[in-house]
Amino acid sequence: MSSQQKPAQDTAEAPAGPRPRRLTYAAVLAGLEGVALVAGGLWVLVLGITGAPDDRQQAVTLGVTLAVLALLPLLAARGLLLRRGWSRGPAVITQLMALPIAYNLLKADSMAVPAGAVIAVVAVAALVLLVNGETTRALGIKGPGRAE
Repeated sequence: MSSQQKPAQDTAEAPAGPRPRRLTYAAVLAGLEGVALVAGGLWVLVLGITGAPDDRQQAVTLGVTLAVLALLPLLAARGLLLRRGWSRGPAVITQLMALPIAYNLLKADSMAVPAGAVIAVVAVAALVLLVNGETTRALGIKGPGRAE
């Protein structure tokens, strides 16, 4: 690399000061969702391999898919903890994907109703934390027409 070239840097530097608690809470919720997806994916994968599912290939595919989908909230959680502005998008997407899942679980007439309630509460709480003005400022996100 020549002396005139500069290495690519991440987007704007995070504002100075301590990380707001709301941002930390949002990161923790996103991280917990990621861990839950990994655990669920591994559980389905192990049951698909060792158990007697109706369709072994479908069970294995679901387990792998859940484990891979866990990357989205886990990366978002890491980005939120590091105060990266890009991380809010994946975190919001994760919460928006969780809401229809929670709704369907709440409509079920089974033991899935408590799980649906937990998913709904976590998703709504995380969304509130993510769109909060303090979180937005901590991530260095500027609204429309506020570019400097």
